[in-house]
Amino acid sequence: MTFEQLILLGSILILMSIIMSKTSYRLGIPSLLFFLLIGILAGSEGIGRIYFDNPDITQYVGTFALIIILFSGGLDTKWSDVRPILWRGLTLSTLGVFITAIAVGLFINLAFKLPLLFSLLIGSIISSTDAAAIFSIFRSKKEGLKNNIEPTLELESGSNDPMAYFLTTTFIFLILNPTTSIEAMILLLIQSLGLGVIFGVIFGKIIVKLINNINLNIAGLYLVLTITLAFLTYSATYLVGGNGFLSVYIAALILGNNSFVQKTIQVPFFDGIAWLMQISMFLILGLLVFPSQIIPVIGIGVLISFFLILVARPIAVFLCLLPFKVGLKDQLLISWVGIKGAVPIILATFPIVAGIEGADMIFNIVFFITITSALIQGSTINLFARYLGLSIKESEKK
Repeated sequence: MTFEQLILLGSILILMSIIMSKTSYRLGIPSLLFFLLIGILAGSEGIGRIYFDNPDITQYVGTFALIIILFSGGLDTKWSDVRPILWRGLTLSTLGVFITAIAVGLFINLAFKLPLLFSLLIGSIISSTDAAAIFSIFRSKKEGLKNNIEPTLELESGSNDPMAYFLTTTFIFLILNPTTSIEAMILLLIQSLGLGVIFGVIFGKIIVKLINNINLNIAGLYLVLTITLAFLTYSATYLVGGNGFLSVYIAALILGNNSFVQKTIQVPFFDGIAWLMQISMFLILGLLVFPSQIIPVIGIGVLISFFLILVARPIAVFLCLLPFKVGLKDQLLISWVGIKGAVPIILATFPIVAGIEGADMIFNIVFFITITSALIQGSTINLFARYLGLSIKESEKK
């Protein structure tokens, strides 16, 4: 395929994804399903017959896209909305992810007799939720949620990917290096999250001052500067052993809640770029999957999906929200809004790249669970919110 043909194909696939997103809004189903479907149809076992089987490229593209998506999410997050629910949101995004990963891992280990570390790796990969999928549904229906549920879910979804990333890479390391001590892993967790927070705050303040004081003569360079600083934040944090994804989100959160040059232009620009990254990411993930390889894991995938949705996620939510004054109905809805998205599928490429035995099976299981979660939870969130009496019209929000 020539470079020109590749551009033509990519343009057509992205255009189809944008058009199909209108259908997803009407049906109340996350757009990611349609993006994945288009990628699958264009793939080696679809009508497009495009052979793509490169997890390394997928991982690189996924990391690149996640930096932009998390940065955009931080820019859009209002501190005034986050402050009242800060600690419960952070508890869900850290301890909640950990509990979910361990619960699912133990279930897989006991139910299917798979090795413990292998089982915990699968649990870690599917432990985070997808902010874009969740809120695209609410925006499409012009509905919001009562009792600060919406900012809670937004903060959780925007900040829980770093924990899932850390757990995934940790269990991969433990599988490859079984003699490593648990104490070393705990210290690594503290270092990763701690440096992620510290560098996020430092870079956030630096970015605000730099953008406001650099006084560029060409207006368009401010967008280039911001993008560059976002990637600099990630890479610098990663190189010192911190969690780059967390630092990017925190830096963007600080920037978004301050006045800076061209803010009214940059925020919607990053929102558009984030959507482009999501579409590109889902298309590549769709191309990467071989549907025929998913069929053998449907049985195990169904059981893990139902355990995750009906047991693991509710346990994590109820335990995390125990110290906070959160009503039962609120906890039930938060438990249900645990849609999986692109991050688990991207993380599922990590074991393949690391050369772990059985990694292809992990990828296919995770892919199936993501689709199941989006179909079951994504299409019923609004109905469940109305049933619990927690749904309000956007015009009624204070």
